[in-house]
Amino acid sequence: MSTETVPKGYKRTEVGVIPEEWDVRFLPEICLFRGGKAHEQFVSDNGQYVCVNSKFISSDGFVRKYSTVNLCPANKGDIVMVKSDLPNGKALAKAFIADQDDLYAVNQSLCVLTPYQDSSEFLFYALNRNPYFLKFNNGVTQTHLLNPVFKKCKIIAPTKVAEQQAIAAALSDADALIESLEQLLAKKRQIKQGAMQELLTGKRRLPGFSGGWCEVILSNFLLSSPDYGINAPGVPDTGAFPRYLRITDITDDGRFSPPVQTAVNHPESSRYILSKDEIVFARTGASVGKSYLYKDADGELVFAGFLIRARIDPSKLSPEYLAAYTHTADYWNWVRLMSMRSGQPGINGQEYASMSFRIPPTLPEQAAIASVLSDMDAELEVLEAKLDKARQVKQGMMQQLLTGKVRLV
Repeated sequence: MSTETVPKGYKRTEVGVIPEEWDVRFLPEICLFRGGKAHEQFVSDNGQYVCVNSKFISSDGFVRKYSTVNLCPANKGDIVMVKSDLPNGKALAKAFIADQDDLYAVNQSLCVLTPYQDSSEFLFYALNRNPYFLKFNNGVTQTHLLNPVFKKCKIIAPTKVAEQQAIAAALSDADALIESLEQLLAKKRQIKQGAMQELLTGKRRLPGFSGGWCEVILSNFLLSSPDYGINAPGVPDTGAFPRYLRITDITDDGRFSPPVQTAVNHPESSRYILSKDEIVFARTGASVGKSYLYKDADGELVFAGFLIRARIDPSKLSPEYLAAYTHTADYWNWVRLMSMRSGQPGINGQEYASMSFRIPPTLPEQAAIASVLSDMDAELEVLEAKLDKARQVKQGMMQQLLTGKVRLV
């Protein structure tokens, strides 16, 4: 038996210490459970009902199908949850609250939970991606949350609906902040994309620059022929060896951001350490075309075998300008054309060296364009950090508020 001291105003239960005014109930005591029904045969662009399926919920309602029949309606205040998803999927147990009557038709592999008297908004936060449901995902086979799983789900909740509503309102405010930051970030990304399309094609010139642009070949700006990285097993990053740069460590916007920090211990690894003005390209697979321009701030990096290194001559071409160009529509059109000529997508070093693109006539203009775009990148990184912080704060709030560790009333 636990010897943990129970604070005043709290009690010990089978799920831990909770406030005295809270209780632990099984889900069937709180909600009416209904399984979704198959609507595929009724799907039509002319349907009057929104067919709520996994894609609808995982896309927050942006991906929609419509049905002419409603076999399983979700009314205002009902919680709809995904019961089935692929291994390690992001939709399993993801929930949605219906915001009006006579609109939503719930498809199979989902369920509808209708609260008897508790706050729908509170139960949404308590149930959405609840760890209890996620533990049934083994990461190998598709997960199906069967009806008995829901019957055994325990919910910790205040007995007073007013306290439930206060908790839901606080978490809703946190969601509103996250959504506003996401919208601002999306807007800034669109602005940057537009600036790239104008500045990197010469459609718009920065003040003080003139003259015709040139069509060039990358090989004319390289200090040596492109070379391939090292194939070596990764080891835990303890600081004793240089870090390993693999395709999966490069973000879509060209940053070094490894999911798990890995190092490389190999007698020849020094030959593959990146230096200033060197850029690597992904040469094969679904990520072919991704690029990364080495930054001193990322520390010592050894690039892996599925990457190709190009050493840029900075006296002829701004490396930052080239790195910016690799995020344009023109570049990605070239990647698609070059990589799909065989069954396995791929571009080799000679093909990268033969890539043609347009540049301003002078290095100062190239550098000025790269600087403008770099400032935009810096602004995006600040916003991304704010968004990450807001998400972390919300996660902390949920851990505190949904367990009663912190009270609002």
